[in-house]
Amino acid sequence: MTVLVVATGNPGKVKEIEPYLSGLNWELQLKPPDLEMEETGATFRENAAQKATQVAIATGHWAIADDSGLEVVALDNRPGIYSARYADSDQARIAKLLGELQGISDRRAQFVCAIALAKPDGTIALLTEGICPGEILTTPHGEGGFGYDPIFYVPEKGMTFSEMPLEMKQEISHRGRAFQELLPQLKSLS
Repeated sequence: MTVLVVATGNPGKVKEIEPYLSGLNWELQLKPPDLEMEETGATFRENAAQKATQVAIATGHWAIADDSGLEVVALDNRPGIYSARYADSDQARIAKLLGELQGISDRRAQFVCAIALAKPDGTIALLTEGICPGEILTTPHGEGGFGYDPIFYVPEKGMTFSEMPLEMKQEISHRGRAFQELLPQLKSLS
């Protein structure tokens, strides 16, 4: 099996990625805990590529990284690449976003996920992006998920990410769509 280092210190993200890669000849590992990664890109694609390259070079293995976030049309696509740093907690991020949207009727938004795969020398082998369109509700709905999931409503499914069964979310989410595009290419490499 070929080692594939996931450019994150979050074991939850590895669990989220594992189902997409099942059946492929990759052994997933977390990045070394002491390895700090810079995210200085202006786009999700740039940040994903930076992280994958840094981890591949540091470990000498294939590396996969993603960068994702929420873009809200009425807020000029904020929080965007700063989605995770928009406030100190999920609750605070939701409260800040809802506060900024108060009185605004255009609630269109999209989740974006860029995924980069780097060769052991740091060269980007694959780079893809998935988008899930939706809208921002005025109050949270549902118990599942994390981050902005309770306020991100997907009209085609009639529910928020928090209300969706995990399998449905994995299929239609921004990350799911990015992996659907990436998998055929990834299979040829494994």
